[in-house]
Amino acid sequence: MNKKEAIKVIEILKKSYPDAKCSLDFRTPFEMLVAVCLSAQCTDDRVNKTTPSLFAKFDTPEKFANADIKELEKLVHPCGFYKNKAKNLKAAGQKIVTDFSGEVPKTMDELMSIPGVGRKSANVIMLEAFNLPQGIAVDTHCKRIANRLGFSNESEPSKIEQDLLKTIPQSYYKDVNHIFIWHGRNTCTSQNPKCSLCPLKDYCNFAKNKQA
Repeated sequence: MNKKEAIKVIEILKKSYPDAKCSLDFRTPFEMLVAVCLSAQCTDDRVNKTTPSLFAKFDTPEKFANADIKELEKLVHPCGFYKNKAKNLKAAGQKIVTDFSGEVPKTMDELMSIPGVGRKSANVIMLEAFNLPQGIAVDTHCKRIANRLGFSNESEPSKIEQDLLKTIPQSYYKDVNHIFIWHGRNTCTSQNPKCSLCPLKDYCNFAKNKQA
């Protein structure tokens, strides 16, 4: 897919999902970081049901750094992989307090130095917490759509992101992070995608092959 086609695809999706936005609830950059870490292999809806009780008790890096690990595990248990997530969140609090004076940093490299924060999470934090999109967060929806539409033939998220960044202008990064997720949830689903109803079927390799 070339740049002109990519822009057309994005504009079509923007019209299809005018209300597309991040589904995670947060009030501060640190709450965003925690929510993103909890969302790994977990639904945003489940995270949003879990964080109110978590943030009522622990809502700053300092509180997470000093938290009892067993109590953290109990609070994040509904989000799955609770032992690892609790360990990472406590370590993240310690790292932010020690290395960043208690403030969530505003660069990709610094964010990715925090336990539990990979490139995808750092991309989400930069966009949602700071409105400074640096790239495109490649989750399962983004990966599926990028492959089906022909943006990328890669399977590794970092390589898919690089292919997307070569084609999509930076001014659209913010839009793509939201609309790909919404399109993946609503139309371009993993199983039984609604190709006949898809506004992108004329641009989609997957839809064309399905019809052939």
